[in-house]
Parts: sequence; C-alpha cells; structure tokens
Amino acid sequence: MYAASSREALEGARVELETVLRGTSASSDTDAVTVGEELLSVSDAVSGDRSLRIALADSSTAPDTRAAVADKVLTGKVSDATRSIVSSTAARAWSSDADLVEGLRRLGREALLLAAKDAGKSDAVEDELFRLARVIKGDTALEQALSDRARSTADRTALLRKLIDGKVDTITERLAVNAVATTEELPGDAVDELSQLAAASNGRKVAYVTSAGELSSDQRNALAAKLTEIYSAPVTLHVDIDPELLGGVVVRVGDERIDGSISGKIATLRRGLR
Repeated sequence: MYAASSREALEGARVELETVLRGTSASSDTDAVTVGEELLSVSDAVSGDRSLRIALADSSTAPDTRAAVADKVLTGKVSDATRSIVSSTAARAWSSDADLVEGLRRLGREALLLAAKDAGKSDAVEDELFRLARVIKGDTALEQALSDRARSTADRTALLRKLIDGKVDTITERLAVNAVATTEELPGDAVDELSQLAAASNGRKVAYVTSAGELSSDQRNALAAKLTEIYSAPVTLHVDIDPELLGGVVVRVGDERIDGSISGKIATLRRGLR
C-alpha cells in the first residue's frame, strides 16, 4: 500500500503516461506495448541497483536533478517516450525508493493494458488473467514451484511460459511473467490482482462470486446489474463453484464480502443459538 505522497506521485505519473501515449506531449511513433515493456525492464533495473534507486527517489535532491539522472542513464537505451515518463516519475515526491520501483512497475503494466484496450483485447486479457490465476491457485504443486525462491527467476518464468505459451495473448503473457518474476505474494494472488487492474482500466469493478452451482446467463446478468447499482460502476463477475455452500452465493468486491449462501446462513443461525 502506497503512502500518501507516493499515491499522489503515482496519480501524476499516470497522467504523464496517458499524455505521452496519446501523443499530445511527446513522440507518438512508439506504441504502448513498447513503452510498457520498457517501463517493466526499467523498474527491474532500478530495483536491482541500490545506488540508482536512491538517486532517483532521494527527496533531499532537487526534482530536476533526479530527472536529469534518469535522462542520463536511459538516453539511447529506451525510447524517448519511456525516457520522458521515467524522468517525470523520478521528479515526483515518492515516500521511498521501493514505492518508486513499484510505481514504475505499475505504469508499465498500465501501459500494456492501455495497449490491449486500444486493440480491443482488454476483455480477453482480463478474462485470461482471471483464468490463469484460477489454474495457479488450483494446483498447489504449480504454485509452490512458481514461488520457490530457491529456483532462479529464469527457471520460474520459463515454467510459466511453458504453461501458457500459445494459449493466451502476448500482453497477458508479459503481464503474468512479470508478476511471477517480481512479486513477493503468492503467484495466484499476483495474477489475480492483474485481472483486477485490467478491469479497473476499463472503469469496472471485479466481483468474485462463489456459487454452490453454475449460474445461468439470466442469473449472472441479474447479479451483475444489482452489483452495478450498489457500486455505481460496471461490475465484472468472476465465478467459482463450491458445492459446500449448499446453495446461494458469496460475493466479494474489494474488502467487502456479502454472504448469501445457505451455509453462511446456517453459520449465522448457529452463532445466534450460542
């Protein structure tokens, strides 16, 4: 979770990212995929270089000086668009160097999602990320292998690539591989967060629905309409089946949980009888 100053810095950096990618203030001949991939590579490089990390995030140094460091380091190594975004990002007030690294990584991911949106593939990418998260979470051995720090990053990402090669969009693959390579979370959770980020890029919220059985199209539409009304935003449903619920559904949106299952009602009744 970002501190207040880092949240403000990230919001400003997002504006710069969108401005550059839309071609209103910088070169428009570099596509969003290239910028996204370069930003992810830059975040990895900065993360692994302590002196550079501090030089770019040191709040005691003038913003112009931090931006100049970024310019010097990146000139000739990345596109002008990426260099402009990183320089602007470094000039902002970050609470810590770790927040700066994570901010650059977040910008890279959002650039790739903007590319998917422009290509009309955002729904497919979101769905692929959700399904991949379910596959990883549903296979304990796979998740352990992907999160095993005794294995090299190259080994872990090669395992993931073997699993999804040719089965998902290239943007989905790039996002998932980066998440597995860089996250401290369980890989399934990290990929799940990417699916939420994909939904947010389209102005939607994600509702994780656990149902005792398959929901019909009419039931899905009715539930989505009700949640859209509650949250005043379009809602994407991600549905899992759990027969142990006996009936009904459990819905989670962000930190909120709505338990409308029969097992949930039985548990409530039991607590009331104690």
